[in-house]
Amino acid sequence: MCKGLAALPHTCLERAKEIKTKLGTLLQKPDSAIDFIIPYPEKPEKPSKALKPSPEEVLQWRDSLEKLLQNPYGLASFRSFLCSEFSEENVEFWVACEDYKKTKSPVKMEEKAKRIYEEFIQTEAPKEVNIDHFTKAVTMKNLVEPSPSSFDMAQKRIFALMEKDSLPRFVRSEFYQELIK
Repeated sequence: MCKGLAALPHTCLERAKEIKTKLGTLLQKPDSAIDFIIPYPEKPEKPSKALKPSPEEVLQWRDSLEKLLQNPYGLASFRSFLCSEFSEENVEFWVACEDYKKTKSPVKMEEKAKRIYEEFIQTEAPKEVNIDHFTKAVTMKNLVEPSPSSFDMAQKRIFALMEKDSLPRFVRSEFYQELIK
């Protein structure tokens, strides 16, 4: 699984590198017995805020991508599924847009708009989302003076794409089937 619930801030690539580093450390031959001591955190780690939903709640996700994305556990599960298919850019774009809309500072809004554009919208972007030329042109025009609604059209297009394409595949997946048990 590419993204666990506890690792939501990481991208799939960062997570893979982190696992590789940890495995490399574990596979090294220890110099002394002291290397076998596993430190325990002074404070116990807080449990994940994303509590596992009831099977009834999970069943509602079949018909409502909005409910799925609003639930932290659902979002993490959906993200992990998309990551396993190497198609997580749509949900990452949607999440970035949600975060962007909550931004109050005009300076921060401009910084986030630039990052979202460079990461998801511009041609040949690292995580380019599949939007039509008209939507891309409107979004670019909106970014001349960034506002909370600058990415609305693109976000709606991506939401519709996930609803029509990704959600049905997710509902048929083992990820989802395990949740309704």
